[in-house]
Amino acid sequence: MDLPIEPLLPDLLTALAQEGRAVLQAPPGAGKTTRVPLALLGADWRGDGKIVMLEPRRIAARAAAQRMAAQIGETVGETIGYRVRLDSKVSAKTRVEVVTEGLFLRQIQDDPELSGVAAVLFDEFHERNADSDLALALALETRAALRDDLRLLVMSATLDGAGVAALLDAAPLLTSDGRAHPVETRYLGRPDRLEPGVAAAVRQALREEAEGDLLAFLPGTGEIRRTAAALEGSLPETVDLLTLAGELSFADQDRALRAAASGRRKVVLSTAIAETSVTLDGTRIVIDAGLSRRPSFDPATGMSRLETVCVSAAAAEQRRGRAGRQRPGVCYRLWAEAEQRGLLPFHPPEIESADLAPLALELASWGAEAKDLRWLTPPPAPALARARALLADLGALGADGRITPHGQAMTKLGAHPRLAHLMLKGREMGDGALACLLAALLGDRDPIRPRGGARSTDLIHRLDLLIGAENHPDLDRKAAAAIRQQATQFRRQIGVRPDERLDTRDAGRLLALAYPDRIAQRRGPPGQFRLSSGQGALLPLEDPQSTTPLLAVASLDGDRANARIFLAAPLTEADVEALFPSRMEDRDSVSWDKAQNAVAARRQRRFGALVFADKPIPNPPADLVRAGLLEGIRQIGLHCLPWSDAAETLRQRVAFARRTTGEDWPDWSDDALLATLEDWLGPHLDGRSRLSHLDNLPLAQILREALPWEQQRALDRLAPTHIDVPTGSQVAVDYSGDEPVLAVRLQEMFGLAETPRLGDGRAPVLLHLLSPARRPLAVTRDLAGFWKGAYAEVRKDMRGQYPRHVWPEDPLAADPTTRTKKALDREAKAKGR
Repeated sequence: MDLPIEPLLPDLLTALAQEGRAVLQAPPGAGKTTRVPLALLGADWRGDGKIVMLEPRRIAARAAAQRMAAQIGETVGETIGYRVRLDSKVSAKTRVEVVTEGLFLRQIQDDPELSGVAAVLFDEFHERNADSDLALALALETRAALRDDLRLLVMSATLDGAGVAALLDAAPLLTSDGRAHPVETRYLGRPDRLEPGVAAAVRQALREEAEGDLLAFLPGTGEIRRTAAALEGSLPETVDLLTLAGELSFADQDRALRAAASGRRKVVLSTAIAETSVTLDGTRIVIDAGLSRRPSFDPATGMSRLETVCVSAAAAEQRRGRAGRQRPGVCYRLWAEAEQRGLLPFHPPEIESADLAPLALELASWGAEAKDLRWLTPPPAPALARARALLADLGALGADGRITPHGQAMTKLGAHPRLAHLMLKGREMGDGALACLLAALLGDRDPIRPRGGARSTDLIHRLDLLIGAENHPDLDRKAAAAIRQQATQFRRQIGVRPDERLDTRDAGRLLALAYPDRIAQRRGPPGQFRLSSGQGALLPLEDPQSTTPLLAVASLDGDRANARIFLAAPLTEADVEALFPSRMEDRDSVSWDKAQNAVAARRQRRFGALVFADKPIPNPPADLVRAGLLEGIRQIGLHCLPWSDAAETLRQRVAFARRTTGEDWPDWSDDALLATLEDWLGPHLDGRSRLSHLDNLPLAQILREALPWEQQRALDRLAPTHIDVPTGSQVAVDYSGDEPVLAVRLQEMFGLAETPRLGDGRAPVLLHLLSPARRPLAVTRDLAGFWKGAYAEVRKDMRGQYPRHVWPEDPLAADPTTRTKKALDREAKAKGR
């Protein structure tokens, strides 16, 4: 066979024979998926052992096995076989098994030595699924601890092979630069609307390219459906329109993979499922919409959502390579050539953003901590901790962090830990059959056909259709068949009788077991819910379940503030009490009632953030009332307290002492007082529960008592409330600004040569010298300078305005006074008599 990979095969066989491990880089179409396993069959080191090759998708596993079997003139299930979920074709003759990554994890967990396996091949490793990263980590430990003869080969089209080679103890790195056939790339620019743009590109490509089948990549099944509708009636009669997606039946997938009949062409609208390890016979034209759907998990919410993002450069190259696998091809890209340089080189590894609960359960079953294994990208610690917390919540991990018997049973089912827990607990409750059907439904695509607007969120309706409505117009028969097949397999695994009852009214109870953090209670208007985790959730008003008091929710969109509910079933408070007795909590809650401006003390029956019962507490504990009142003060602000002039002045004096001396004076700013309410105000709130009860608080006294006795005395010295001026008057000091101000009539300062100082002499006061009518005349920090300079001008101006008051030429030699000239004369005459 004339494939680019052929020249590398001898070196690859040598590397695996001598080193036991290798990394192979080869671009799409080089032939690595189908040629390498066949080449290893004749290796001496294989003996009678099997070659196990991992594929990221079921369709890729089946297609690779079928192509290899055809190359050696056999049918699948003889020398070449495959094992995927719900389907396998292997026999005693099978020596090459193509398996999905999830099934390999089951194999290595059940048999860590991988008995009878000579080599493990990781194909398309560049996809960096969490399962493939974990599978490689476990295989490396098996090789290091149990099987030094186990061969490991990592294969990829677009990957930094040097990093993988280093992880495999400096494994040989072999690279193929060739491609099976050249592919021309044409950039069409971004369309205004995706589906009409893809449809237009399909029609253009069929006109420009007279032969060959066409493969168009779209991000999801919704876009595929709308593009197919846009193409309806506009394709030539000789062109067949097909779709390809993971949720389709194997028969439908095979139909899309086969070459078109003689004299006909086909157009296949596909998700990323056709991106790697799949050859669509006859395809030589690719249209890439440049988008992909990727899961994103938020550890803070415990929810995943699918996000539509631009493809990476590596993924775009993979898609382009589909056009050149059998003959020269052409690739139309629905973006501008300049945008190509801005694409991410690779998508981030799934392990960095995935729900790590399945990985955490696998690690627990393996008996290892993540830090004990070798990773190309280690799982993030916060996400892993969240996953372990969920497993502990489900009873899969014990208090010591080790896997429990329940957890071990969960690992055998090959389902998400939540769904595995649901099935095992459902069996205990006598609802095993319904639990298996529910788990199969939640693990597969929605069997309800979309008809116009939003789908109903009613999970019970779906279960009823799956049980007894084979030909209902709302039911997708192919999806329903796959769900029923998976449910049957689950029933066999957990040992449920085929004739066990199926009461769909129990769906909510079962669902709550799997998603205790997603029990939703209606709050306020219809459609608004609060989850037991504390988050908000929404249902459209037209949804029949929008008025249901309590729901068990299976699927949300992952929005942090108000997640959109997609699938749910009704639940009752009695169900929650019966299912989670140890989690029900009677909590005395004291909080601030804004409407009443008072403390509200209530006793609540709670499940997480949900309140099932709420009634007043007749005589609430004083400490809780105090805390509620302090909460109210914080909500309203410090201004709600009765601040007297004395209290404000005291705060200002302390602030001056703090600024001036640098000593350990308290911070009495608004923010600091609010932050320390419990310390200085709390002890004075006994017997008070309403805002009006605060009106008579003696704040000046409370604050002064908060100072130690020594600081009270020091404050009176450093920042006195009043200063004695030469007349003997005590004049108040204003500390409200950045420096202390003494506002005093000018005549009262006669004879005083120096400006008064505070803070043990560190800070002069700012003198506001006033007229006899207490109007500003001058502002100075330098009284001596004022007497010598500006006073003369002030005297000149003021003598005419205030002729009855004294304005001596020498203020330092004059007696200070508050009186007029006439009053002074009368006083002098009186003294003379």
